Amino acid sequence: MKKIIILITFLYSIKSTSQDSRIPLDTIVTTSNSVTINGRKIQYKAQTGTQPVFDANGVTKATLFYTYYYRTDNTDREKRPLIMSFNGGPGSASVWMHIAYTGPKILKIDEEGNPIQPYGIKDNPYSILDIADIIFINPVNTAYSRPIVAPKKKVDKDYFFGVNADAKYLADWLSVFVSRNNRWNSPKYIIGESYGGTRVMQLAYELQNNQWMYLNGVIMVSPADYQLLRTKSSEDYAINFPYFTAAAWYHKMLPLKLQQKDLLDILPETEQFAINTLLPALAKGGYISEPEKNSVAEKMSYYSGIKKEVILKHNLEVPNSYFWKELLRDTSGKTIGRLDSRYLGIDKRETGNSPDYSPELVSWLHSFTPAINYYIQNVLDFKTDVKYNMFGSVQPWDFSNNNARENLRKAMAQNPYLKVLVQSGYYDGATTYSAAKYTIGKIDPSGKFKNRFSFKGYRSGHMMYLRKEDLEKANDDLREFIKNSSKNIGSAKYE
Repeated sequence: MKKIIILITFLYSIKSTSQDSRIPLDTIVTTSNSVTINGRKIQYKAQTGTQPVFDANGVTKATLFYTYYYRTDNTDREKRPLIMSFNGGPGSASVWMHIAYTGPKILKIDEEGNPIQPYGIKDNPYSILDIADIIFINPVNTAYSRPIVAPKKKVDKDYFFGVNADAKYLADWLSVFVSRNNRWNSPKYIIGESYGGTRVMQLAYELQNNQWMYLNGVIMVSPADYQLLRTKSSEDYAINFPYFTAAAWYHKMLPLKLQQKDLLDILPETEQFAINTLLPALAKGGYISEPEKNSVAEKMSYYSGIKKEVILKHNLEVPNSYFWKELLRDTSGKTIGRLDSRYLGIDKRETGNSPDYSPELVSWLHSFTPAINYYIQNVLDFKTDVKYNMFGSVQPWDFSNNNARENLRKAMAQNPYLKVLVQSGYYDGATTYSAAKYTIGKIDPSGKFKNRFSFKGYRSGHMMYLRKEDLEKANDDLREFIKNSSKNIGSAKYE
């Protein structure tokens, strides 16, 4: 494999300013490779390295680790889309979508997403690299990205760790990257998973209004909307309820009448119940009548597989964490996964209100960690002794002044080209598919952008792409969205 190594050294010593001098500030390692996608061989290069974060005065605040894939057998950059990819956390590396979803290499796992040995990677025959170039970006303290700290100084957490600060410095960084790589004329997209959903909603506005970079699309994968998530409000409890039905259906815990139906025939029914019956009932609080409370609890039991008396003891407000512990308590005694409820766990005790651990997350770390460390050093040829942070320290994270929903609406209003795709797994109990649908409605309360939103659901969890069937389907959905939103549709104006 042909390798080209380019090293750019700054005028001052890295050792005197970097928090970890084993990571250079500004480095590129380029490797050449190929992958067969949908039966066609694609030639590409992978540009792996670090690029500085500059403040308004040109002072280096951090260096971000990234990997940029671009086709070499298609050089028409003006027509070729650029996908800018983030994961979430906050504090998560971009590893998940990088080597399991859209990139040219994916994990060696079984068809349902479970670890297998020997660990490693293989070609991704469903990657979107055939139609778009992709850059995977790691925010500060994730992967090999690190803040730059002068001797005896502390990390400027306010500059990096918050809803607004995060979007601001990342927008600055992306503007530099796009200029360095001559991609200003390309159709541009940002994709974010989990907290990345909040990140890309905010980032769309920041890019457009402070970098003057207009996007063709925003893609949210299993988005976390912190204006709803874990608020313990009536909306929070009600909107998440259809997920209970999906998980119970998967584990065959629903009444026979429902269990015999297909999942997609049941979900519209439970969604209507959640909005039209459960939400108004929860809004009444202690003023709800006993007959209504009992009627709602009975229906909740019917749609969730949870006993009516348990629901009543929770005053109809059943937390997701309790559901993960309760669903199988009286059958197998196992817990179900938070991020993907197809996974099962074993707790020390069957009693309790929440699981001891997340069985799906430990499974994923089991397979992702060795694979990404091997891949970066042996295939991408980026050598370092620095630890690759799957999750990094970014706390306390500042959630104040979170206007991500409204800022995405503003970006869409200002940019007639901008479209949004949301992808969710039905068995995701952390950022539920029904909450993602709800967020779409809250972004656009006027309903005037309905034809610019798309929602796609999958029979898997938070990382729906770990299931082989959904890996193919989800990439095809991305491919269709990118093609439709990057083609010439005429002047960018409202009629």
